[in-house]
Amino acid sequence: MVHYAATRLVSLALSLIAASLVIFAVVEVIPGDPAAYMLGLNASPEAVEALRRDLGLTGGLVERYLSWAGGMLRGDFGTSYTYRVPVAELVVQRLGVSLPLALYALALSTLIALPIGMLAAARRGRAVDYGIMGVTQLGIAVPNFWFAMLLVVLLAITWQVFPAGGFPGWDAGVGPALRALTLPAVALALPQASILARVMRSALIDTLGQDYIRTARAKGLSEGQAIRNHGVRNALIPVLTIIGLQFSFLLAGAIIIEKVFFLPGLGLLIFQGITQRDLVVVESVVMLLVFAVIVVTFLVDLAYAAVDPRLRHGR
Repeated sequence: MVHYAATRLVSLALSLIAASLVIFAVVEVIPGDPAAYMLGLNASPEAVEALRRDLGLTGGLVERYLSWAGGMLRGDFGTSYTYRVPVAELVVQRLGVSLPLALYALALSTLIALPIGMLAAARRGRAVDYGIMGVTQLGIAVPNFWFAMLLVVLLAITWQVFPAGGFPGWDAGVGPALRALTLPAVALALPQASILARVMRSALIDTLGQDYIRTARAKGLSEGQAIRNHGVRNALIPVLTIIGLQFSFLLAGAIIIEKVFFLPGLGLLIFQGITQRDLVVVESVVMLLVFAVIVVTFLVDLAYAAVDPRLRHGR
């Protein structure tokens, strides 16, 4: 297990280095002057040169990359040109919305999808299975922003159960904050739960066809006991992959939902950074999100090893 984890850590470090090189190249080495792009066509040469000094664009490529990467390692992500505050401060503020929202949506998705997927696999080929697959297909096909607006109309405007948008902050209390995140979390969880349920069903059906499942059934276990005691654990590897990918998507890809519900999250911060030409924010936040994706992948790999003993022993 230690050797497996060390190998994955080396892969994680190499992935981070490669990602940082790509992000640096895309943002700072592409043709054109980032400072001039941020200030616009009518900016004076003096203003452009002053901004280039503030952004650290006056040195060579290697010097600039090492300065940027070293600053990231120290937690210094630079200063936002638009907001005039450290990018780290912006990230911490927005992460207080995006991270709980992603975890909330992922928890809802998992709690809904796994039992449904298990039920569909246990009743494969029957009416329950066809019904579940039809509902999950609809969940994948329906755009989450349309579903979000439907939730607002029904649960916020008509019945007034949840707020229609905005975020009061965690200082207002856990209850009001979670109420504000409930509708966006449900809107995000619907398509993810549909995908996860179908993956769980397929993986479990493949597992139920294995010899050890038939042996367990021959020893007197019911189909439900065989699924719970032997099938689910071995069907979790593809499910864990999807869960890891879904968390990364929910953390970084909820821009539309954040705009529908007026949530000040990371996705909205990136969108604002692009529209306002604040490349320092875009560069730093994208690198942080890449780091989050790679760390989640590493944790999923460790979960593989916990589920599958063959990985722990190098097989």
